[in-house]
Amino acid sequence: VELVESGGGSVQFGGSLRLSCAASGGTFSYYDMAWFRQAPGKEREFVAGIRWSGGSTAYEDSVKGRFTISRDTAKNTVYLQIHSLKDEDTAVYYCAAGRLSGSIGRRIYDYNHWGQGTQVTVSS
Repeated sequence: VELVESGGGSVQFGGSLRLSCAASGGTFSYYDMAWFRQAPGKEREFVAGIRWSGGSTAYEDSVKGRFTISRDTAKNTVYLQIHSLKDEDTAVYYCAAGRLSGSIGRRIYDYNHWGQGTQVTVSS
């Protein structure tokens, strides 16, 4: 499985951004996909997840209402739409894939495939 993120960059406070994760090399109907982020000096944290089959979603509480995860099954791509960007959203954002089991995983070890990450920087 290969995951390639894109769409990061420098964005002004209050702006919007859409991250993309192109997935290949797997049968993704058996997977959950997720976005994590890691800010400088902090641990990697779960942001949002989506079940490939059916499209159910899960979000970390602090991003609900501002972040939307979605997938395009025809393009094998997962998206993270971010609105009303805040300083605390500055981080490297990682796409992850893991075999589905029970509810959508929120822990790093629920996922065994990772992209290289894309930097999002919010400027005031």
